[in-house]
Amino acid sequence: MRKTALLAALTAVTLAAACSSGTNAKSGDGDDRTLTIASVDQGSIEKVVDAFKAANPGVTVNLTTAGADQLQQQIRTQLASGTAPDVMSVWPGNGNPGATYVLAKPGYLLDLSGRPWAAQLPDSFKRVAQYEGKTYNAVFGLNGIGAVYNDDAMKKAGLTAPGTWTDLLAFCKAAAAKGTPAFALGIQDNWVTQLALYSLVATTVYSTDKDFDTKMAAGQATFAGSPWTTAMAKYQEMDGNGCFQKSPLGTSYEASQTLAAGGKTLGIVQGNWVIALLKQKNPGGSFTMKALPATDDPASFNMPAAAGAGYGVNAKPKNKELALKFVDFVMSPEGMKVFNEAQGSLPTLAGAGSTVDPGLTELTTFVKDNRTVPFMDQLWPNAKVQQTMLSGLQEIFSDQSTPDKVLTAMDQDYRAGS
Repeated sequence: MRKTALLAALTAVTLAAACSSGTNAKSGDGDDRTLTIASVDQGSIEKVVDAFKAANPGVTVNLTTAGADQLQQQIRTQLASGTAPDVMSVWPGNGNPGATYVLAKPGYLLDLSGRPWAAQLPDSFKRVAQYEGKTYNAVFGLNGIGAVYNDDAMKKAGLTAPGTWTDLLAFCKAAAAKGTPAFALGIQDNWVTQLALYSLVATTVYSTDKDFDTKMAAGQATFAGSPWTTAMAKYQEMDGNGCFQKSPLGTSYEASQTLAAGGKTLGIVQGNWVIALLKQKNPGGSFTMKALPATDDPASFNMPAAAGAGYGVNAKPKNKELALKFVDFVMSPEGMKVFNEAQGSLPTLAGAGSTVDPGLTELTTFVKDNRTVPFMDQLWPNAKVQQTMLSGLQEIFSDQSTPDKVLTAMDQDYRAGS
């Protein structure tokens, strides 16, 4: 979940300055009632912060938001240097530089095991919210990945969502012929490269081998010698059949939202969180998520679904009391309802009372029917595997690498362990 080195460096400096100044802020009377938060831009955190402040009169929240790439690369540096905020987005598992295992192992995160919600997390969420049996991540929502269609654009084009792989390729060709590409793809932000691939892998790999992750961990399977190669080939086939707009590498995540929200494309392959962002750009729009077809047998379809980014607390916060109060609020029925409804995610705990966006009906059904698989990177032994995959996919799109080379490199990083 990269731009040039210069742009990354400038962004890092900007974020570091923003978070550092916010962390040291105090209220005017000397009593510290200020909380600092660094969050991935989920299109919903602002509403949660407003609800938290309403429930805690007199509290000031200094919020900094950033893209996933930027925040993941910066947060560990801030934690190590003592300039990190009180609360920050933390991703489940071990898949990226901002993930639970990566930040908890060196002692950068506060142990949240004693919070009232920690014991209530389902086992599948505990697995990726904990490190060595202790909970470090307040994971509030379940997210899925699939094809999100702009209903109005689909109606205007006279097309319907494809139900098989063969239909998908025909759909892409028909959409391209109408001058409206099927899917917006913003892989200038490299974390976006994985989403269509994960959607394909969920079916091509796990529909026939649900124990694939266990076999990988035991050294009995590899990326390069598995149906991951099939998924990679299908990803390239989608590109070759005009499924994406021109210049995906020159399109940012935000620009891809604009394309899909405005009907310049018929949809976007993304996480369900994008629906809230699309509606911000097109308040009157309607958007529907479907499984991305990967075979001609719909009964074999799976969807990636797992805990999304949650919130961790700095092990050395400036305001521990407010930090804990915030994560408890996020995990409360009130806070979870606000967050899930704003983000379009599903609650991790029962009793949240969230109203699920009608566009997520198919995702909800797949979750209920146990036809989902975790986001692949969450169970990998280190963050390097994902980083190699993301940069490798960009290189494939720029004809600088091949799927075989990328998968082989991922295998090498996987075998390096934690």
